[in-house]
Parts: sequence; C-alpha cells; structure tokens
Amino acid sequence: MNPFDLTGKVAIITGSSKGIGRGIAEGLAAQGAKVVISSRKIEPCQQVAKAIVASGAQAAAIACHVGKKDDIARLIEETHKQFGPVDILVCNAAANPYYGPLLDMPDEAYHKTMDTNVLSPMWLINAVLPDMKAKQDGAIILVSSVGSLKGSAALGAYAMSKAALNQVARNLAIELGPHGIRVNALLPGLVKTDFARALWSTPEGQARIKAFPLGRVGEPQDIAPAAVYLASPGARWTTGQTIVVDGGATV
Repeated sequence: MNPFDLTGKVAIITGSSKGIGRGIAEGLAAQGAKVVISSRKIEPCQQVAKAIVASGAQAAAIACHVGKKDDIARLIEETHKQFGPVDILVCNAAANPYYGPLLDMPDEAYHKTMDTNVLSPMWLINAVLPDMKAKQDGAIILVSSVGSLKGSAALGAYAMSKAALNQVARNLAIELGPHGIRVNALLPGLVKTDFARALWSTPEGQARIKAFPLGRVGEPQDIAPAAVYLASPGARWTTGQTIVVDGGATV
C-alpha cells in the first residue's frame, strides 16, 4: 500500500494559480487527488487546471477571494458540484501589503495582513468542516513561513500573522482531532516566487542564499512533497505540527 496515495481525494488549494500554491496543487494531483485551483482571477486558475488535466490528472478552476465569505461559500458549492465533498484543504493564499518598520505600519495594512493570513483560513476551515466531520477524516494544511520563527526589520506584521497561523494549527489540532481531522502548518523558507521576489532577486538576497546550508533558493516544487505527506494517509498520526522546509536556512 502506498501511504502517499491520494486517489479519489478532493483537495482545495487557495492561491494556487502560481508559486508555492501551484506547486502543491501539482504535487497533490500527481498522487491522484482531484484538485481545485483557486485564486481571485479565474483565467490564471484555468491555465493551471488545463495543464494539470493535460498531464493526465484531474483539476478544476474556481475563482475565490478568500476575504469574502460569499466567495468562500461559492467555492465549496462549486467544488461539491464538480468533485464532491472536500477531503483536503490547503490554505495558501496570503497578503503582505506593507514592507517596512512595524511601528510605522498603517492600520489598514495591518488589518489586511491579519484578516487575509489568519481570519480567512478560519473561514475556509469552517466551510469545509461539515464534509470532513461527516467522514470523520480530513487534512488541513496552513501554509505559514519560516518568518514566523524569527524577527524581521521589514516584515514584522507578516511574520506575526504567520506565527498566529502556527498557533491556529496547534489549537485546531486539539479541537478537531476527535473528528479525525488533522491540522498542520507548513513553513517554507525563501522560495523563488513573485511574492518573494524582493527577497531573492537582489544582490543582498543572493548573498544570503549562498550562506544557506544547501546554497540555493527554494523552488515551489521543493515544498510540494511535504504537502503531499501532510495530506496523505502517511501522516495519519501527524497533527498540530509546524513542518519547516527551508534548505536549512533556520539552522
């Protein structure tokens, strides 16, 4: 028996039209999951879903703004219509509207960061709970960051939001464990995405990367196998954990 087989499982991955989210979606699909590609704009989602289907896997594109409860409700409804009840939820969509000293941050940017990165995942979790409770089984993956483990001179609120997300995983692991639902946080390091371009594309960033034990920036495909593990039966006794995948940077 393959402990990482996801055949027949239905997975929603938010923020999956590019970057880490796309890498995770492709990884889950390769193991047999029916994946829902979701972000605010439908066209990029359709392109990713089309590529996954062309590879022989199953995928659908459903637009969703995770900051809107009506959009989340429609996301679940459309997923039910196309694939059925949800088995796996990957909360990857995130926001970082401000770069600079924490105490200079406008209130609006702070609230957008915390609402998108912490509150919206809880809305999504609540939306899929009926499906998972009915099966007494489910896997929830909260995509956090190694930034949650250290201070930052320019990404303070983002790091705070991800630290809060780690605690959401721990708390909900306790609350949802009796229903057979596992909740874990996945903490990528510096990955070569548009979202993190300001951190890896500069000379300072390149110098930092060379100091990593593995000596390179991560790729979205480097994060996907950890997500496959957390979503799979192979992780049936893993919950409430923060799994770091960062090329050794935090050591």
